[in-house]
Amino acid sequence: MQHFLNTLNIILPVFAVITLGVILRRIGLIDQTFLQQINRLLYYVFLPLLLFYKISTADFATSFSPRLTLAMIATLSLGALLSYAAAYLLGYPPEDRCTFSQGGFRGNLAYVGLPIIMSAYGDAGFTRAGLLMGCLVPIINVWSILVHIMAQRHQHPERHWRLIRHQLLCNPLILGAAAGIFWNLAKWPVAGVAERSLHMVTAATLPLALLTIGGVFSPRQLQGDLKQAGLATLFKLVLFPMLNLLILLPMHLSTMDLGIAVLLAATPTAAASYVMAQELGGNPRLASSIIILSTLFSAVSVTLLLLLLSFLQGMPAS
Repeated sequence: MQHFLNTLNIILPVFAVITLGVILRRIGLIDQTFLQQINRLLYYVFLPLLLFYKISTADFATSFSPRLTLAMIATLSLGALLSYAAAYLLGYPPEDRCTFSQGGFRGNLAYVGLPIIMSAYGDAGFTRAGLLMGCLVPIINVWSILVHIMAQRHQHPERHWRLIRHQLLCNPLILGAAAGIFWNLAKWPVAGVAERSLHMVTAATLPLALLTIGGVFSPRQLQGDLKQAGLATLFKLVLFPMLNLLILLPMHLSTMDLGIAVLLAATPTAAASYVMAQELGGNPRLASSIIILSTLFSAVSVTLLLLLLSFLQGMPAS
């Protein structure tokens, strides 16, 4: 019973704020224009500042685990290949194959993963997750484009490589994490007015991210082949996190590191997969359905994974 109560204490605040976003949108207090503007602020300003703030002020020696980072990169790459292989063996056409694959491994790390980890592990866990995410986001972006290249072979190769360069060099989350790492390694202080200002600005980031997730959630966006979307959702919410757990458990990682890795792997499909499907000739209708279904069912799947982690002593006792 204690495991169950601890799990509810972690997960309910996160999904309560998402539900609040749904309610505010339904009663008209927030609209599509507001959500688009807040999403831009989050992506280009608040989330990069939050990553910079937490990473630049962290104890890098204790917050960064090269072993965990390399293991996560390996499991992410394996997940991308397995999801692509599954779509290929199921006989999906190229535009569905790449969208299915991306939906199976590209999680919403920033908007959903970070709030859950903050709720479970506090600032220490958030900083470790932020450093890990700074390393994973470039790999995720590259694999998201590679599965489109594998599916479409030689169609528009110049567009693919141009997008890879843009995603690596201009992604605000990568830049925010990289700036924080540089600042930390340079041993420059973040104190006084700068520290208090960053604390005030970034305090709103995670609640706004969760409100945005709820505000944009709409079952009316379920389109196309729901069987394909359902299978991709199953892969993303169940098979991919379990793959991470099975690979990482024998490595005897700390309880926090194991929990962070599995929870990041368990996040619902990122909204960026819809944009990528539009840009690179995937199936945007399928991408939209995967995002909606995975977001909807992640409340259940993440709760069950937290319970499993608690029984494996992979999360804090309270």
